Amino acid sequence: MTDLVTGDDGKARCRWGSTDGRYRDYHDTEWGRPVTDEQGLYERLSLECLQSGLSWALILRKRDGIRASLAGFVPDAVAAFGRQEIEALLQDSRVIRNRRKLEAIVQNARATVAMRDDRPLPELVWSLRPPPRRAPRSYADMGAISDESKQLAKELKRHGFAFVGPTTAYSTMQAAGLVNDHLAGCFVREEVEAAQRDVQRLFPGR
Repeated sequence: MTDLVTGDDGKARCRWGSTDGRYRDYHDTEWGRPVTDEQGLYERLSLECLQSGLSWALILRKRDGIRASLAGFVPDAVAAFGRQEIEALLQDSRVIRNRRKLEAIVQNARATVAMRDDRPLPELVWSLRPPPRRAPRSYADMGAISDESKQLAKELKRHGFAFVGPTTAYSTMQAAGLVNDHLAGCFVREEVEAAQRDVQRLFPGR
């Protein structure tokens, strides 16, 4: 079975992006496209944290409810959550009801806010963008971690983040467009490459 498939629209895309409508929309319009704003990066980190050990299909299905329950992932709003809000979330069927993950998301919101006076989250994250590499031709060409994701996890933890190991950090780098893991031949890959070149002006150095 090939990891690149052609859909009924005649476009070649990564096989995982053709399994159902939600995956296809996420693959075609979001995954790998650069995210450079604080709120967007905090949301990607939070969703990857929630997904750990679970299927991404579950996260996509519940994402609207998760956003509503977590104040739209506005860092200042989530940073103000206390014990009462955590307990309410644990009774909220719209979210992933895992205390450790939810507490980490609140902790990470506080860390995000605290970073603004030093090195804002987008600046830190994009400083660790890896250099361009050859397009993967199959899933076997991709890893679950990288040297840069190890460094990102280390730096985030140093700033007070929790539940951000190298695998979660790499998944965030994929989702937020620091790496382009769309397969060679996938129609989205060239669009992502063009968008990444635009980011270069915001975060020069890579």
